Amino acid sequence: MDFRLTEEQEMVRQTARDFAENELRPGVAERDEKEIFPREAIQKLGELGFMGMIVSEEWGGSGFDTVTYVTAMEELARVDPSTEIICSVNNSLVCYALEKHGNDYIKENFLKKFATGEWLGAFCLTEPGSGSDAAAMTTTAVQDGDEWVINGAKNWITNGKNCDAYMMVVKTDPESGHRGTTTFVVPQDTPGIEIGKPEEKMGIRATDTVSLTLQDVRVPAANIVGKPGDGFKIMLSALDSGRMGVAAQGLGIAQGAFEAAVKYSKERVQFGKTISHFQAIRNKIADMGTRITAARQLLRYAAWRKDSGLSFNQEAAMAKVYCSEAATYCALEAIQIHGGYGYTKDYPVERMLRDAKITEIYEGTNEIQRIVIARSVLDEK
Repeated sequence: MDFRLTEEQEMVRQTARDFAENELRPGVAERDEKEIFPREAIQKLGELGFMGMIVSEEWGGSGFDTVTYVTAMEELARVDPSTEIICSVNNSLVCYALEKHGNDYIKENFLKKFATGEWLGAFCLTEPGSGSDAAAMTTTAVQDGDEWVINGAKNWITNGKNCDAYMMVVKTDPESGHRGTTTFVVPQDTPGIEIGKPEEKMGIRATDTVSLTLQDVRVPAANIVGKPGDGFKIMLSALDSGRMGVAAQGLGIAQGAFEAAVKYSKERVQFGKTISHFQAIRNKIADMGTRITAARQLLRYAAWRKDSGLSFNQEAAMAKVYCSEAATYCALEAIQIHGGYGYTKDYPVERMLRDAKITEIYEGTNEIQRIVIARSVLDEK
C-alpha cells in the first residue's frame, strides 16, 4: 500500500498551496471582516482548472482523480475556507452530479460552463421547513407543455447570490414521496427568482449564503438532470461527493490551526523559555498532529474508493465527521495555546474556529452522518 502522492498529485498540491499563499492569504482577514466575495480568486481558480477538477476533459474539466481534488481543496482551506467551499460546491456537488447523471445536452450547455469556471454553480436542496428531513420539501414543479413551473422556497444556498445557475431539487409528484422529486438546472436570471438578503454568518463570511423565493419560475424540460423522479437519487449521489469537499475543508482548517499553534509555541516565551518546551503544550500539539494525520488518511481512503469505482457512502460520511470534528478540536486547542491573544483578531486562530464549526453542520449534520454510518455498518437499507 503506497501512501505517497504521485508526481502529478504533488504538482497539483503545490500549485494549490502556492495559490493559497500568494493569492488568498494577503486579503483573507479583510474578506472575512467585510464579507467580500472572492470573485477575482474564483476566476483565477477557473483559469487554473480548479473549478472542474474531477470533470473529464471532454466536458471542459481537468480530468483529475478525487484524491488529487481533496488534496488541493485541503491546501485552499488551510488558508481560506471560504474560497475553498465556493470551489468545492461547484466541483463536488454541481459538476459531479451533472457529469454523472446529465445527458449530453446538460453537459454541453451547463457542465462545460461550470467546469471551465465560466459559470459558478449553486446547489438548492434545503428549505425553511426541510433540512435534514429532505423528503419533507414542499417546493414543487408542475409540467406545462415543454416547460416546468416551479413554486416554493429554498434556503442556506452557498454561492446563491453570485452564481450563474442553480442545481435545484424539487417535488414533481408529491404523492410519490422521495421518488417524486426531480433535479433541474435553473439559470439565476430566470424570471420569478427572488434572491434574499445574504445571511450574517459566524464564519466563512466571504461566502454568500442566501434564500430563494420561487414564483412561477418556468424552466425548459430539457433542463432536467437525469429523469423526472430521479431527484432524490441524484441528491444523495451529490451529497456523498460533496461531503468529501467539506471533509477537505475541515482538514485544511485543522492543518492551518495546527501550523499557527506550532509557530506561536516556538515564539512565545514564558518563564525564560518558549512554551513549546512545556509538556502541557507538547501534549496538545501531539494530539492535534495525530488527529490531522488520521483525518487525512481517512479522507484519502474515501477518495481512493470513489476513484476505484467502489462504494464510498460510508467512508465519505466517516471522513466528513472526523475531519470536521478535527477542525473544531484543533482550532480550539490553537486558541488555548495562543492564550489571550488567540481570542483576538490579531491572530488568525479565532477566525479558524468560526470557520470550523460549519463543517460539522452543512452537507448533512454530523448527527445525520452517524445515522448514515450506522446504517451502513449494520447493513440496513
